[in-house]
Amino acid sequence: MPDKIKFGTDGWRGVIAEDYTFDNVRRAAQGFASYLLEKGNAGKWVVVGYDKRFHSENFAEAVAEVLAGNGLNVHLTDRATPTPVIAFEVVNKKACGAVNVTASHNPPSDNGFKVRDENGGAIDPEGLTRIEALIPDTIQDVKRKNIKAAVTDKSVVYFDADEAYFTHVQKFVDIQQIKDAGFTVLVDPMWGNGAGWFTRLLSGGKTKIIEIHNERNPSYPEMKRPEPIRPNIDMGLKATVDNKADVLIITDGDADRCGIGDENGEFINQLRVYALLAYYLLEIRGERGDIVKTLSTTTMLNKLGKLYNVPVHETGVGFKYVAPKMIETNALIGGEESGGYAFRNNVPERDGILGGLYFLDFMVRTGKKPTELLKMLFEKVGEHFYDRVDTPFSGDRRMREQKILNANPKTIGGLKVTELITVDGFQFKLDDGGWLLIRFSGTEPIMRVYCETMHEDKVQAILDDGLKIAGIN
Repeated sequence: MPDKIKFGTDGWRGVIAEDYTFDNVRRAAQGFASYLLEKGNAGKWVVVGYDKRFHSENFAEAVAEVLAGNGLNVHLTDRATPTPVIAFEVVNKKACGAVNVTASHNPPSDNGFKVRDENGGAIDPEGLTRIEALIPDTIQDVKRKNIKAAVTDKSVVYFDADEAYFTHVQKFVDIQQIKDAGFTVLVDPMWGNGAGWFTRLLSGGKTKIIEIHNERNPSYPEMKRPEPIRPNIDMGLKATVDNKADVLIITDGDADRCGIGDENGEFINQLRVYALLAYYLLEIRGERGDIVKTLSTTTMLNKLGKLYNVPVHETGVGFKYVAPKMIETNALIGGEESGGYAFRNNVPERDGILGGLYFLDFMVRTGKKPTELLKMLFEKVGEHFYDRVDTPFSGDRRMREQKILNANPKTIGGLKVTELITVDGFQFKLDDGGWLLIRFSGTEPIMRVYCETMHEDKVQAILDDGLKIAGIN
């Protein structure tokens, strides 16, 4: 009997041809179809899209066949499409949900299966558990309509998802002002779905857009994986300096995450970018609204919340927690440590394209370069330092978790431990307002150790102590 398909932090991911096979993709699609039908969506439309990984377009057609075989109708994208565009099209086309064939930032060996609700956002943990339960154990229990027959009877319709989003995203910023600013913008879409988008949006004025890694190449040369952190972005940072660019905008493989490099070719880590975007919306645009953050992201947001008198909500890691809380509170911004940020009046989904446009608008409205924007932020909340270590682990996960729970450290990195939070992993609060977090990835067999502190000289000591607590060192 085939293995059970398990959904992690953001859907199901697996190694292509090992566990991520056509049969298993069809089984997962059947589980989602059954879930949608349970909720009374028979005959309604579902959006299906995909990224530029190996065979993604063919896996997407396999998903469409199963959905159509279950009496659902499918809007299937006619090309690789950014995740935020797929999410927007769910709302735009009044669909009841979406499937996105993508493994986002995973290594090139992987592919994935993301599901979205009628709001275009991540499905909550209870919904994911139900989808898992509805996935059949064998391919024989999967209903399916041949793609050619489905296209003929129009239960599957190919469509161009770009144009509606292209119009929609321009409502958020003054595109012409960015075009007229005279910036040199280096864009690294990491061989993924963000290729061409900033060029298309911002060309035709004084601003110059230079793209690298903008072709399809599922092996992701010059990087380990299409994740917008170092060392994957080192070539982009170098190209920023070589081209004397004012800023580097990076999108990950499916363009739902956004990374930033400054004018000196230095990476601005994702916690700082999140705080910068929140500060921009609150201070520069004068907007007000709740902030939603995962516990693995920056306490600078808590400080901004106090300064601007807006509530800050902390959730577990993953947009399956962030999206529902954003909808509940009509949040101004929501985000996580991985570089995914979502914004009010858009869909409750990470949007690397809008995030990049907002950052450019921040530069236009203030007349400042990225290093100067950081200085503005730090004058408000103080300078914060962050780092993360990802490490494979062996042995029983539950035993390792119990060991971490029993560790009971009084100090970490020389700072007093003030509280232990176990909402998602193990977060040790420190007396400088910083924290150490140890948690197991929901999508890969690795353990992550993260920290944030006001003391640059204590970052490594905090991480080292974290690894010891986790039984790695």
